[in-house]
Amino acid sequence: MTGEVTLYSDGGCVNNPGQGGYGIILEQKTENQTTSEEILQGYRHTTNNRMEMMGVIIGLKKLKGEKRKVNVYTDSRYVVDAFEKKWVFQWEKKDFQNRINADLWRQLLKVYRKHQVIFHWVKGHDADPRNERCDQLVALAIRRRGWFTDRGYTHNDG
Repeated sequence: MTGEVTLYSDGGCVNNPGQGGYGIILEQKTENQTTSEEILQGYRHTTNNRMEMMGVIIGLKKLKGEKRKVNVYTDSRYVVDAFEKKWVFQWEKKDFQNRINADLWRQLLKVYRKHQVIFHWVKGHDADPRNERCDQLVALAIRRRGWFTDRGYTHNDG
């Protein structure tokens, strides 16, 4: 599949760490059509940063094919700075020693490398309609039943 992809993602937690979730808007353009999908999931016990990362990971995993051009929009400085400032690649060289969320950084790098990903930071709660919608999806994910267990979360991740 070809065409550009726009991925908006947000994550959050109540009483960080605590019950959390992510919300995603995934827009895919092809020659014939544009599709838009909303994805959300809640977790019993996790952290804000883990949910920010999970949103991006799940969004990228949803893409069919490889080498897609993907513009990722997130209000997470944690995620954007890790890539833009190349910290994550230094952490990887040291096998993520003494790094929290190493399990998710590994997953994120794996799906990141399948595509041409450009990260864009957006200011949260600043009237960007898709970022605001993702924030609403996070709140909905946290409120609804059917939470997942964040198996990679440890109390040292807070």
